Amino acid sequence: MSFPLLTATAVLPAIGAVATAAVPARQRTAAKWLALLVSLATLALAITVLVRFDPDGARYQLTESHAWIKDFGVRYEVGVDGIAVALVALTALLIPFVILAGWHDADPLETGSRRWRPTQGFFALILAVEAMVIISFEATDVFLFYIFFEAMLIPMYFLIGGFGDRAHEHGEEAASTQRTYAAVKFLLYNLAGGLIMLAAVIGLYVVAGNFSLTEIAQARANGSLHMATSTERWLFLGFFFAFAVKAPLWPLHTWLPNAMQESTAPVAVLITAVVDKVGTFAMLRFCLQLFPEASKWATPVILVLALISIVYGALLAVGQRDIKRLVAYASISHFGFIIMGIFAMTSQGQSGATLYMVNHGISTAALMLVAGFLISRRGSRLIADYGGVQKVAPVLAGTFLIGGLATLSLPGLAPFVSEFLVLVGTFARYPVIGIIATFGIVLAALYTLVLYQRTMTGPVKPEVSAMPDLRARELMVVAPLIVLLIFLGVYPKPVTDIVNPAVKQTMSDVHKTDPKPSVEAAK
Repeated sequence: MSFPLLTATAVLPAIGAVATAAVPARQRTAAKWLALLVSLATLALAITVLVRFDPDGARYQLTESHAWIKDFGVRYEVGVDGIAVALVALTALLIPFVILAGWHDADPLETGSRRWRPTQGFFALILAVEAMVIISFEATDVFLFYIFFEAMLIPMYFLIGGFGDRAHEHGEEAASTQRTYAAVKFLLYNLAGGLIMLAAVIGLYVVAGNFSLTEIAQARANGSLHMATSTERWLFLGFFFAFAVKAPLWPLHTWLPNAMQESTAPVAVLITAVVDKVGTFAMLRFCLQLFPEASKWATPVILVLALISIVYGALLAVGQRDIKRLVAYASISHFGFIIMGIFAMTSQGQSGATLYMVNHGISTAALMLVAGFLISRRGSRLIADYGGVQKVAPVLAGTFLIGGLATLSLPGLAPFVSEFLVLVGTFARYPVIGIIATFGIVLAALYTLVLYQRTMTGPVKPEVSAMPDLRARELMVVAPLIVLLIFLGVYPKPVTDIVNPAVKQTMSDVHKTDPKPSVEAAK
């Protein structure tokens, strides 16, 4: 029996979460180091998965299948295609940086505070989220996926509500109220989506008789399983609604700005760079593969919603006074690009969307973590409270600029390649949608450069005059992310080589081929 590599990649952080939580209360530093070492070991396993994966091999590789709930046809089935491999690697890569960046975020509050922060719990919850996200990317049993798709809400709720940002202009009591509101809103929105999906999961079982993604997709392909048109559409809507909430897609997005604003910067990265990717990934894996005809039926409406997300998110980002809310609305705009690429139904669009998931994770992590370092120094999230930072902390300002330029998809940085592919793929089939979507690029340049100009340039404000530059630990967090942004911006081939075969298979699932160019190339 071969080593269960995929299971180990998900189970290790789960065991680490339990072990970290069990560290004695006074051994806070030991808990931090344990969590960091577990995350690095998980990264090593994820790299092993990446190395062993053959892009030209079977669709799902490193598969495991074991009976679980026999009476209901539920199995423990996992396997990865190129898209899942890329996102498992992204998740495992980001968690060590999240832990390092949040090294002091759960330290005890000042003497006399009524709030006690359990340091061990903070890092244990981060590892728990990692375990649940990884198994969600690996699951090929619909019921197994659903369980962890919902279960990850629990640790995220406590991370948002129990370990919020200390920078609040109205004091600790008001901050606690806002954190509770943000956490409850996050939970209610995602639970509502999950309950609707549960009805669809049950409906799928009634129709198909099992929960195996591969068996259902194969039965649909060979004609042995037929769904009535109305049934397929209702089931698709049940799945898509839950994924659109998680993604988040307009108008189901309103929980994200509150959650990111009230979270610490590392937890905000966990939300938008890791957890939200499960939503867009699931659209590719489940919506398109299980319900191909319904996916094509819903495409025009979804593209319009994605386009609204792009422009609406960017417009609201321009007007934000809070740094974290600005990044949140920028992410809504970026997720609009990802969903647009998925439902453009072209190989360029879907390759770009998958690459965008990876690149957005890295760029948002870089920008948000540097913003977190900035906010922790000044004690304020408000853009107006900064000015002239580049004169007193040039390294911080420089890394903040690179993260911002990546957010606006500057050529030479990783997000540019993915955004370009998404737009090319959309233009090929829906030129009007593609043309309007480019307006989001202009707005991205506006909100990013205005943010940098207002915080980093101009006269040095007295409150930032003594601001220290990035420290060694903070540089260890930011420098690798900056290097990755530049490397993948110049040479994205390592990622595209992995995801492109999986994209071709997804295109085959929905019986779509790329449209032919309207003008033939000169011979």
